[in-house]
Amino acid sequence: MTEPSSVRCDVWLWAVRIYKTRSAATTAIRGGHVRVNGDPVKAAHAVRVGDEVRARINGFDKILKVERLLLKRVGAPIAATAYTDLTPPPRPREFYAPIVHRDRGSGRPTKRERREIDRLTGRDSREP
Repeated sequence: MTEPSSVRCDVWLWAVRIYKTRSAATTAIRGGHVRVNGDPVKAAHAVRVGDEVRARINGFDKILKVERLLLKRVGAPIAATAYTDLTPPPRPREFYAPIVHRDRGSGRPTKRERREIDRLTGRDSREP
């Protein structure tokens, strides 16, 4: 059997295991979370070898270059050969101030405690 020249976008995303189900891939495409070569697409858009697919997953863009077209869902090692991951490494996490935890039942903070909490969280308008 010859390899097809193009595949539906939702089928390809499902086949290479970006989305768990084909309906999840279709929902993501309808929601505008998938772009092919920079353009928003519909689920039936034809994906070809060499296209760049951007899929937003959990708030982060995954950038994939299509290397091979798949019509059926395959195992993870084979699916990994169907695309090149061009996603940049995640930015290092920034340091956040510790969350102030008050014991349950200790009541409302006093004015002094509230000022200390504001100073710790960086919401203090006055500089010490």
